[in-house]
Amino acid sequence: MEGMGMVSKGDEIEERSMQMIEEEAGSSKNNYSSDEWIVVRRVIHATADFDYVKGGPDSIIFSRDAVGSALSAIGSRCRIVCDTDIIPAALNRSALKSLGLECISRISDPLVIEEARRSNMTRAEVAMRMMREHISNGIVAVGNAPTALYEVARMVRDEGVRPMLVIALPVGFVSAVESKMMLMSIAGEHGVEYISNRGRKGGSTVVASILNALFRLYMQKGPARV
Repeated sequence: MEGMGMVSKGDEIEERSMQMIEEEAGSSKNNYSSDEWIVVRRVIHATADFDYVKGGPDSIIFSRDAVGSALSAIGSRCRIVCDTDIIPAALNRSALKSLGLECISRISDPLVIEEARRSNMTRAEVAMRMMREHISNGIVAVGNAPTALYEVARMVRDEGVRPMLVIALPVGFVSAVESKMMLMSIAGEHGVEYISNRGRKGGSTVVASILNALFRLYMQKGPARV
């Protein structure tokens, strides 16, 4: 019974947090569809940062059918390809199991490390290349390494790789913004859906919160949504 009480209290806290986010976001949330707002609200919940909704460069951007494409990918039990080990660790494990999804990161793979040393490439670039077969029809989640995003954009442009969704939110100063802009440009030209922003903010926690929100959306709406 004590455990049940703790779960209930946690649910109450989350519900109140969401109410506070709704109130503080105000009319800014009207820039998003109802499904998109559920995703952005989860990002704010994870970060306590309203820059993701206030209309500046860090505001979350959705391509035309980003959410719908993501839900279709989830429904087909896609692979989720990540640029760091942090993202898989931050995902809702029960949701992954229930949805039959596999989340992959090879950034710590000895083969990736060795090839990066040999080729003078970053581990993130090499890891994305080695996960190429899982990227087409999958979801790509980049929260740390701009070089991973550059490589995904290159594969889309030069090799015809077609992910169902790219979550493009590397955080930082060197090439973070530039890699996002390149990805959005190339994705737009080749019909690839994305969730991103135009600023420096992002990170693995943000990316994981987006994925967890998409899992929740799928479980709430079911296959009929897609």
